[in-house]
Amino acid sequence: MISVHGTLIVFEGTDGSGKSTQFRLAKASLENRGIRVCSCTYPQYASESSALVRMYLGGLFGTHPSDVNAYAASSFYAVDRYAGYKTVWGSDYEEGGLVLLDRYTTSNAIHQASKLPQEEREPFLRWLEDYEYRLLGLPRPDLVIWLDMPVEMAVANLRHRESSTNTTADIHEADVAYLTQCRAAAAQAAALYGWQRINCVAEDGSLRSTRDIHEEIAAILNHRLGEES
Repeated sequence: MISVHGTLIVFEGTDGSGKSTQFRLAKASLENRGIRVCSCTYPQYASESSALVRMYLGGLFGTHPSDVNAYAASSFYAVDRYAGYKTVWGSDYEEGGLVLLDRYTTSNAIHQASKLPQEEREPFLRWLEDYEYRLLGLPRPDLVIWLDMPVEMAVANLRHRESSTNTTADIHEADVAYLTQCRAAAAQAAALYGWQRINCVAEDGSLRSTRDIHEEIAAILNHRLGEES
């Protein structure tokens, strides 16, 4: 039997990288061109499937990310992703549709691998790949767009967002040392898995504009989707 499936594109990045903004812009741009897009944002905070994630990020299992080991925390997020696959976007994907995800299995590769010493990260990434894709049966992404932003710029974005929205940082967002390790883990995962890196910094060292980054991503998507049409 021939297996038919759709196209799965993931937007990934550390907290404060502008990932969710670029995800929304790309989705709107594709839809404005008449392309049907099914989408999902992880974690699904409004869903019961994210209960353990919310407890973890809220500090109920410890006030620092390292208080929950990489394997346990990965399971919290994997359950939520599995639920989203089964109830939100899986049927569209299996029927050949285009699916855009704001975070995915790739987030465990960044946020949980970062808790481990560098020499232990690749074995963890191999375990994660087997756990989520083979054992849980989640589909592999066809393209991962990774927004790479220096930690100091990402932290400034986070603090501005918290101030403007009167919100409080979760245990990931509040820990700058942890965010620094997340960026290092992301670079390691990107090299291992072949993610598409988007440099968020211009040649002069300034932060690139939202529009400029969007146009680069749009060109990548047009090329990728054109190959598959």
